Amino acid sequence: MNSVTWLLDAKLHIAGSEILWREIIGNGFGLASAIYGMRRKVGAWPVGMIGNVLLFTVFLGGVFHTPQNLDLWGQAGRQVFFFAVSAYGWWRWRQTRSGHEAGDGGAVAPRWATWRERLQMLVAAAVGVAVFSYILDRLGSWGPLADAWILTGSILATYGMARGWVEFWLIWIAVDAVGVPLLVVAGYYPSAILYLVYGGFCVLGMVTWLRVTHRLRSAPAPQPAEALAGGESA
Repeated sequence: MNSVTWLLDAKLHIAGSEILWREIIGNGFGLASAIYGMRRKVGAWPVGMIGNVLLFTVFLGGVFHTPQNLDLWGQAGRQVFFFAVSAYGWWRWRQTRSGHEAGDGGAVAPRWATWRERLQMLVAAAVGVAVFSYILDRLGSWGPLADAWILTGSILATYGMARGWVEFWLIWIAVDAVGVPLLVVAGYYPSAILYLVYGGFCVLGMVTWLRVTHRLRSAPAPQPAEALAGGESA
């Protein structure tokens, strides 16, 4: 049995239930990506993209014949959106790191979103939930309304992380609050447990980013090279 076949078929048996190793490993990559994100490391994006590929196959249980045999099209679809938005985030964080935007070694300088940006997020959230709920219901997704919010919120949170908005942690907490009960009822226990861990982790991540925001705001602004040269020659 080669490694690909093993990854597709390997299961962990716990208390009479089968859990795919793909679900465990994919969520492990997701947690590693979150840790890198809290530390504002560019590696958060490629690591997360590996987890997206694995979890895409997990949440299409009826297609890939997983133990749950349920198709959570919103959960699967968000892995596709994650992958696409992560490619943007990877590019943006590499650009801001190269430009030394943060000034403290981080790949991005955290900040609060403007009121205009927050309004845009609220509108996008309302439209996203309405549209995705309809589409997921037509696709036969299990729990389409909750699934639609998880999909919409996940996209907004990932985009907010790419932009360096502190609010993205709050969006993740709201996603986790819906995701935990949905996944427990659907039988995706490793993902449900990880969502619960994410909830606590997001609180820690937000506190960390708030501290960075305060530190960067309190740091003295760098003086232009010309001014320094003029002061030395005076």
